[in-house]
Amino acid sequence: MEYPKELVKIVNERSKNYALEGFVTGSGPLDSKLMIVGEAPGRKEIENLIPFSGQAGKELMACFASVGLTREDVYITSALRSRPYKINERVNKKTGAKEIVYPNRTPSKKEVFAHAPLLDYEIKAVKPKLIATVGNIGLKRLLGNTYTVSKFHGQIIKHPIQMLNEKMESYVWSKKDYTIVPLFHPAAIFYNRKLAPLIKADWQVIGQLLQTVDNN
Repeated sequence: MEYPKELVKIVNERSKNYALEGFVTGSGPLDSKLMIVGEAPGRKEIENLIPFSGQAGKELMACFASVGLTREDVYITSALRSRPYKINERVNKKTGAKEIVYPNRTPSKKEVFAHAPLLDYEIKAVKPKLIATVGNIGLKRLLGNTYTVSKFHGQIIKHPIQMLNEKMESYVWSKKDYTIVPLFHPAAIFYNRKLAPLIKADWQVIGQLLQTVDNN
């Protein structure tokens, strides 16, 4: 998606004091019935500018395939459009020399708020029939801090979402309800293989909902 230049300028100004790098736009057809809202780009996404193109992306594509979808069918975005990183010092195992590395990290609430204008713009532009949040960051961005993936995964939630007020100073609830299904982040399976059947079952909920949307 191509964002208005003024909007990108606003977000860059709101984000300037945070440890963020790069900028990856949301991707997919603007008439998508399904919108995926993730966390933030990783290192690979910052390099190739393709959302969910790393290892987690491969898992996400497998989930798409399980319900007859491809990347080309879905609009993919996230709570942040830049990569949050931290600065660590480590010893290189081969050379023994100290080196500085910049691994990914979980974005803060303030960083998510800084990038909120972009996600608001995408939701208004795409008008998705169904939003699937993957991981807690996207879920809390839309529905607030009382929602967690572990408690609400696979459930169909019809509720207003958090969007910025006109002055972009705070969140307010949208005037309309959206249909949202919280999902585990695709990367979660790397740390807990026992989640595999839950992830599979949750995606069947997505598949069934999309069939309902197609029939309406």
